[in-house]
Amino acid sequence: MTSALLAILILVPIAGSIIVALRPAAQAKSVALLTTLLALIGAAVALVQFDWTRAEAYQGVGRIDWVPDLGLSLSVGVDSVALLLVALTALLGPICVAASFTAITHRVKTYYAWLLVLQGAMTGVFCARDLIVFYTCFEFTLIPMYILISLYGSTNRKKAATKFFLYTFTGSVLTLAGLIYLVWFNATQLPVGLFQGSGRWTFDMAALRDAGCRMSLSQQTWILAAMLAGFAVKIPLFPVHTWLPLAHTEAPTAGSVILAGVLLKLGTYGMYRFVLPYTPSAIVEYAPFLAFLCIMGIVYAGLICWVQDDIKKLVAYSSVSHLGFCILGLVALNGVGVSGSVLYMLNHGLSTGALFLLIGMMYERYHTRSMREIGGLAARMPIWATFMVFFAMASVGLPGLNGFVSEFMCLMGAFQASDALVEAGQPGATPGRLGPWYAAVAGTGMIIAAMYILIMVGKACFGPLREPHHHHHHDDPASLPADLSAREIGVLAPLAVLCLVLGLYPTPVLKALEAPVNDTVSWVHEQAPKARGATPTRVTWPSAPDADAEGR
Repeated sequence: MTSALLAILILVPIAGSIIVALRPAAQAKSVALLTTLLALIGAAVALVQFDWTRAEAYQGVGRIDWVPDLGLSLSVGVDSVALLLVALTALLGPICVAASFTAITHRVKTYYAWLLVLQGAMTGVFCARDLIVFYTCFEFTLIPMYILISLYGSTNRKKAATKFFLYTFTGSVLTLAGLIYLVWFNATQLPVGLFQGSGRWTFDMAALRDAGCRMSLSQQTWILAAMLAGFAVKIPLFPVHTWLPLAHTEAPTAGSVILAGVLLKLGTYGMYRFVLPYTPSAIVEYAPFLAFLCIMGIVYAGLICWVQDDIKKLVAYSSVSHLGFCILGLVALNGVGVSGSVLYMLNHGLSTGALFLLIGMMYERYHTRSMREIGGLAARMPIWATFMVFFAMASVGLPGLNGFVSEFMCLMGAFQASDALVEAGQPGATPGRLGPWYAAVAGTGMIIAAMYILIMVGKACFGPLREPHHHHHHDDPASLPADLSAREIGVLAPLAVLCLVLGLYPTPVLKALEAPVNDTVSWVHEQAPKARGATPTRVTWPSAPDADAEGR
């Protein structure tokens, strides 16, 4: 796999957005669909060309020096974790475009152009091997999503878009400060030649991993706090989750699908890619606290889902609960939990994205999302109801569907978490002391999820048929809502197939994740004890340049 292929996956959607902006509005749909299909084909080629026997190694690596004196470069490359997330992004692209054909009727060019820009930026995040590329793409996703929510959302869209932007932008600025400090520390505070990249400015992610481990525990703690400020908001982790339900509820259907399917995964991916390897001592120290926040989010969001009447808001709050499981597995700091966390990133994007598609299809027909106004839709739309039951069961973790595997692994990782802390040198940790309690309390979230999902399915799909008053035209069959069209079935079918395949046979994906996950977990366990007895490196500010410094 070449770096040119990764560049194509990033640039094709950007080029497509330019073409959409220049062509007549009548061609926007077809150009956007063709562009996303080309990106999907490129992702399929990348999956075929990737050497899965070296899944932990970065492949397709390419680098262009931009400003060499400042260490600025454009560098790309993917391991198996990043490539699977790139494939998920490429898969949801044409699905979101096709799902928008009848939902978006005004400002069509603007909508599809920004949708394509968003796909290119998200792909860039996963392909980045340089902090500049990563952060630029990570931050740029805010602009197209803000536009999609504010222009094409529901009645409260302006507030939702503004709250989304302010929360995520503020957190990202703090994350940038932490990453810049790490770069500066690597360039000025370490002896020259100690690590690759020390003694000069570099933004290479591999070089900075070594520098982070040279910090003391207190220094790593500040870096951890800075990175959590951006990544925890983006996930979102309790208690900085309050922007998500409003953004989900007010966003257009495709916006909600991308938000749940990929955009939230930028935060979880940032946790995996930066927090674990860059601050190993700090993450071991504060893993119990982060696990506590995850459990609070799982239970709290689940209880809120239980009392929701708006079906879209219910699914939005369920994302907070589900991603609590995802981060719980990540901070378990063992192979089972971290593998389950990465698998959860993929599975959540498939099942929850499909639920938002179904809710959008229902909204197009009834113009309401309230379960007080609609119900028993299986009598009117049996195909829609079949898909709703299927994806609801996948979301709740029914054995045999994709949600069960990843959720079980995250809980199993949490159960074994204390053993992982012992291996990493956590003072006072004893095998099996805390892990089972974390897993037991988090497991109650599965029970709560089963309750609110079954209530939702029971109200929306079964029981007496209820429709809004303006749809009660039974004397005119043409005015009655039709069941799903062939286009809508085609949008949902690939997601249903993947949910079933990953539920029944997740082994290929788990094998692909095994090597990079074990490498990351081993790195944390090896490096965490080193900073515990270390004193903070004395920060020295550079004086006037001399000949030796200029030579370096």
